[in-house]
Amino acid sequence: MSRQNVNDLLAFMAVARERSFTRAAARFGISQSALSHTIRQLEARLGVRLLTRTTRAVAPTEAGERLLQRIGPHFDQIEIEVDALNELREKPAGTIRLSAPDYAISSILWPKLKRFLPIYPDIKVELLLDNGLTDIVTERFDAGIRMGEQLAKDMISARIGPDFRFAVVGEKSYFAENPAPEKPLDLVQHNCINYRFPTSGALYVWEFEENGREIKIRVDGQLVFNNIFHVLDAALAGRGLGYVPEEIALPHIAKGRLARVLEGWSPYWDGYHLYYPSRRQSSPAFVALVDALRHRE
Repeated sequence: MSRQNVNDLLAFMAVARERSFTRAAARFGISQSALSHTIRQLEARLGVRLLTRTTRAVAPTEAGERLLQRIGPHFDQIEIEVDALNELREKPAGTIRLSAPDYAISSILWPKLKRFLPIYPDIKVELLLDNGLTDIVTERFDAGIRMGEQLAKDMISARIGPDFRFAVVGEKSYFAENPAPEKPLDLVQHNCINYRFPTSGALYVWEFEENGREIKIRVDGQLVFNNIFHVLDAALAGRGLGYVPEEIALPHIAKGRLARVLEGWSPYWDGYHLYYPSRRQSSPAFVALVDALRHRE
């Protein structure tokens, strides 16, 4: 097989998996028009259409899906074997792609990476913000970050953070005009700042606990975000009550900018874990990263 054919097949796989010429072109560092031309040439040589293109989406045709399923595992295995050659280097090297929520990146990953990266200058880490439940295998991430209760059973995992809880907070001007809620059910009378999950599109139902009994409250309000730090910013602006990780709220509570309510009702949740498929175990760079991120009591 010629080098050109290999490159064209890699280009097709990227577009088919990303479902986007824009994202695939960014991965290859080429223009969308050049990538589109490459795909058209491949389709012409094969005599079959591989991708269905619309103004809003790109998807493999039946032939394209069949080709992707047949050749994809082989190229993936080649990539794994090439990565394994890093074992022969004096220092671990390679690029590691991680999918993680905004709060986990800010509070857990970045503080540890600041210490890790100078020690391993040949390791590159690509962090992609993901507040949904992305399939890391399909999207070709090396690993993902989720709370312990959200982990898939077929993945290997390592705890990277302690248990934590959320805090209901509001700015003092908000409480000047609204009585503080005394129990979770009171929240239905308040202007609450909602959070929407990017993947499912569902609004987060605020979770509380009393004597081991779970309480879920569907709140309402003027604002909805899919980024937890935007929820915090809106609460600081006095636009309603926010339900955010305790750690990012505490500095503002200490300074008197925010007041906390319903603290006794907020349960602790299982902390963040890094999870990954077993095939990633062979990379020295990945092993080093997992060890650096691992939570130690």
